[in-house]
Amino acid sequence: MNIVLLGYMGCGKSSIAKALAGKLKMNSIDLDDYIEDQENKTITQIFADQGEIYFRKRENKYLKQLLETHTNHIISLGGGTPCFAGNMDLLKDNNHNKSVYLKTSLEELVDRLFLEKEKRPLIAHITLKEDLKDFIRKHLFERSFYYNQAAYIVSTDEKTVEEIALEIESTLF
Repeated sequence: MNIVLLGYMGCGKSSIAKALAGKLKMNSIDLDDYIEDQENKTITQIFADQGEIYFRKRENKYLKQLLETHTNHIISLGGGTPCFAGNMDLLKDNNHNKSVYLKTSLEELVDRLFLEKEKRPLIAHITLKEDLKDFIRKHLFERSFYYNQAAYIVSTDEKTVEEIALEIESTLF
């Protein structure tokens, strides 16, 4: 069984995947890191050189590859992954995957992401906190349809990475 973590950027997917993998004695794979390894480029470079459509096609290809060739892994997806190319259907149609939406409030996402926006190309250009809030609000509205199709939903607000990992463990097992 793979446990697939999804949610908006800044919700803690990568950190929680590592913590959960340690708890459950499983390996973790970050889909964005996997794509960068396979393409020999950063996600930012892929977007700049080939564009988003190319990236989304490759993302779908590599997600399928991971789901077909890896078992007993914690897989953290990119924030947009569930929303494109039928990726959410891939997760739902496979009984060997347990998808978990790491649901984080708008306010908490704004607080987290404003502090690290320089590291995130999608929002690096946003200078005002209120503009970031509007940007995230719009994305959450568009993406919540996909996120809410996850088999499980775990709220991350005001919880540590360890608390969230424990909650996921107790929910799934």
